[in-house]
Amino acid sequence: MYFKMSRTDLLNMLSIVSKAISSNSPLPSLLGVKFDVKSNKIELTGSDSDISIKTTKEKSDDAVFEVYEEGSIVINKNYITDIIRKIDSDVVEFEIIDGSLTKISGNSSEYRINGIKSYEYPLIDFSKPEKQFSISSTVLKNIINQTYFATCVQETRPALTGINFNCDQGKMTCIATDSYRLARKIVNLDEDVSFNITIPAKSLLEVSRLLDKEELVTVSLTDKKAQFICNNTIIQTRLIDGAYPDTSRFVPVSFKYELNMDIKDLLNAIDRQSFIKNENDTFCILKLSMNEDEIIISSRSQEIGSSKEKLNFESYVGEPLELSFSGKYVYDALKGLNGNKVKIQFCGEMKPFIITSLEDDSTLQLVLPVRTFS
Repeated sequence: MYFKMSRTDLLNMLSIVSKAISSNSPLPSLLGVKFDVKSNKIELTGSDSDISIKTTKEKSDDAVFEVYEEGSIVINKNYITDIIRKIDSDVVEFEIIDGSLTKISGNSSEYRINGIKSYEYPLIDFSKPEKQFSISSTVLKNIINQTYFATCVQETRPALTGINFNCDQGKMTCIATDSYRLARKIVNLDEDVSFNITIPAKSLLEVSRLLDKEELVTVSLTDKKAQFICNNTIIQTRLIDGAYPDTSRFVPVSFKYELNMDIKDLLNAIDRQSFIKNENDTFCILKLSMNEDEIIISSRSQEIGSSKEKLNFESYVGEPLELSFSGKYVYDALKGLNGNKVKIQFCGEMKPFIITSLEDDSTLQLVLPVRTFS
């Protein structure tokens, strides 16, 4: 293998595939980036076995890229990224000079790095599944950013560590829950496809981070994997096995109380109240006291003290109501909404409440209240 290419182009490619590489893989080859060099293109691959990313650079008139000898090699991600980032040259050359010993040079700098034979890298099937649909990168990022925080971080319930995508007759419902809160986003697709899959939240976060501009993303699916194809990059992830729980019965459809107010006002109030919590609590418990005349948010800790704040609100409908909730859960839910005005609907003191935007009803957030004994 012997080629040269633009340092900037190579650094961009390394940045993309490195997002799939774990720093503590038990398999040495998966700590590295796989280089596949053909006569007219170079492919870089990174993987942690759950998520795999392949990006391709083809020869073009507007880029420096010359291939003198085809070949492939695997080089440790940290070493190769540091070298390409620090090397003082606009063009870098790669050459395998002895077995897996790779020479990387540019201007007056030269490095010789021991690589790994490419046959030691796991075989990853990047073949494109037949079932597919197209979606705007902005819409896909919104789906992920408005739901992923509600997934479960514990592996005891694997299905809840992912986001469920259920599509029927062109309507795709995306749901995440950890049993204490739920986030749901509904979008319409142009294609009439049907599927019910659960994708790990970790993989979807990497997809979101790679979508940095408005473009069309092709999503291809089987019952084992999902591919997100954008320009010259393929992000492939395994799916989570097992049925996703039916969450529809948890979402109330009738309400006795409703609060409308500015999202930023509520976010700022929660932020101001959330520093008061007991030492052993993982998050702050806040209390809402509501009637038609005033809305008060408060917090109390035996160790620290207490605080309360009267909120500005637009309207409240219903009898007086008091309930407690996780400040973090409601804060996350509000951050997952589009628009400036929020509508919160309640069923009762210890029943789930619904948070939606008055300007965008495609996103729904559900939070369970917390029982307090004070």
